[in-house]
Amino acid sequence: MSCILHIETSTKACSVALSENGQLIFHKEDLDGPNHAVVCGVYVDEALSFANSHAIPVDAVAVSEGPGSYTGLRIGVSLAKGICYGRDLPLLCVPTLKLLCVPVLLNPPFPTPSEESKETEPLLVPMIDARRMEVYSAIYDRALHEVRSIGADIVDANTYLPYLEEHPVWFFGTGAEKCKSVIQHKNAHFIDGIVPLAKWMFPLAERSLHLGEKQDVAYFEPFYLKEYVAGTPHSKL
Repeated sequence: MSCILHIETSTKACSVALSENGQLIFHKEDLDGPNHAVVCGVYVDEALSFANSHAIPVDAVAVSEGPGSYTGLRIGVSLAKGICYGRDLPLLCVPTLKLLCVPVLLNPPFPTPSEESKETEPLLVPMIDARRMEVYSAIYDRALHEVRSIGADIVDANTYLPYLEEHPVWFFGTGAEKCKSVIQHKNAHFIDGIVPLAKWMFPLAERSLHLGEKQDVAYFEPFYLKEYVAGTPHSKL
């Protein structure tokens, strides 16, 4: 197991965390932003000072890769790259939509597998807010296997209908609130208050580190919202 520095700046929230051996040991967050340019560097300094004062070597840096705000992601990725270069550390990336699923899976609002049949297997739809009725979303099963890839969706009553007809579907994230009035299917469920935070990054980051899924520090670029076209799956430009 390792100590990982986590940086999350994909939305208005800004947060930094440290995990060690699968446990959260430091976390700072600002939910009143966007204040990334002001607070993110301070939080990173505090996290590294915490690690140094406790004689804990940092083994890797994980950063949220989006989709998300251009300015926020640029700040977070620039800080992460600087630390990786300065300390010769590997860079890990955590998909923001998968990150949104972590707190839901840690405290699931749906039945356990023994209480349900395959036909009622829940699907998870994390959403990142965009303008008007547009969101950036993907669809995952409970094991975080991709059912539908990342895409930009203009949300109406039929956007997720094929999935709602077959499964209970749980919507959450920064784009879910505005969808409540148009997605009113009996199988649609909404979870409030889910935002991407660094303190939830460590299960995904540790898995990436274990599997050797390290990024090229020089060439890594996050997924900015502008790289998506409404109604199409994700493709990096």
